[in-house]
Amino acid sequence: MSMAASPRPVWLLLLVPVLLAAALLGGLARVGMMLPALPAEAPLFHGPLMVSGVFGALISLERAVALRRRWALLAPLCAFCSGGLLLLGGPWWLAAAGFALASAGLLAASFVIWRIQPADFTRLLAVAALLWLVGNLAWLAGWPVWDVVGWWQGFLLLTIVAERLELSRLLRRPPHAAPLLNGLLILWLLGMLANTLTPRLPGLPLVGLSLVGMAAWLARYDLARRTVRQQGLPRYIAASLLAGYVWLAVSGLLLLGGQVLQPGPGYDAVLHTLFVGFVFSMVFGHAPVILPALTGWRVPYRPLLYLPLALLHGSLLLRLAGDLLGRFEWRQAGSLLNGITLLLFLALMIGLVRLGKTAKRPA
Repeated sequence: MSMAASPRPVWLLLLVPVLLAAALLGGLARVGMMLPALPAEAPLFHGPLMVSGVFGALISLERAVALRRRWALLAPLCAFCSGGLLLLGGPWWLAAAGFALASAGLLAASFVIWRIQPADFTRLLAVAALLWLVGNLAWLAGWPVWDVVGWWQGFLLLTIVAERLELSRLLRRPPHAAPLLNGLLILWLLGMLANTLTPRLPGLPLVGLSLVGMAAWLARYDLARRTVRQQGLPRYIAASLLAGYVWLAVSGLLLLGGQVLQPGPGYDAVLHTLFVGFVFSMVFGHAPVILPALTGWRVPYRPLLYLPLALLHGSLLLRLAGDLLGRFEWRQAGSLLNGITLLLFLALMIGLVRLGKTAKRPA
């Protein structure tokens, strides 16, 4: 059934601030800032809650709105509910099963979109959904988060690459550009398979090499390389994206330098240069465009958007320095500033939405 005649499911977005705040508090608990109101398991659920409860739910909601099928709303609803279950201290395995169902729903919706519109970016979106399902099934099977998180990274990485391909599809690229990107994606998959199935093989350096290559590919062939010369919102979006590509390359260089996906400072550095530096740069850049598409709300551009963007990268630099130099207090301070920055951005977006609604009212 089509959603064309029904209102957008804006009510689902009301759960995002709650789950985001809970995920941030869980992340702070991981660096020793445990709060009495948090359950003891909060540090363990920081990653699943952020990836599946926040990002997975939002991506599923965006896909459902694009597909205009009511059944596709089951995926974001299931992801949000599973995140809420974790937040309330419910059984982790039940939440993991809910996330697996949500990712299966996203995969089904992505496959339908690919059948309707066969293209490189729609196919890549379906592969990204498959990676989310693989990671969720592995977590449900009892794998520790550090053995699963690489697949979750792939879900967000491929989703972002696919969306940038869609937005830049009218650009003329040389004939070798598409095969080069496909080769980098295959290299990433081979590295992840080697790391998962045969840990003795150097899988993570292959992953790192692919991340550096994808960062360079995006910086070279993305539309942002041109729009950064414009003014206003296009320049802000481009600045956010290009900064994110730098962090993607840094994450890859850390893996090439021998960092591993095991708990410790190197683990923190690899994960957060990608999740915070790359992924949240994409969120900051795309939010003024995606939010109106999901809700119909107008988000007027203001130069103040550069403030949380600058704070995001500054706080991440402090956190990375703490990881690499063994300064735990720097890591704590950077983590706290990361969380404050994300909440500041959320508050700023709410303020801009209210400003947009006020501007539309008749005099």
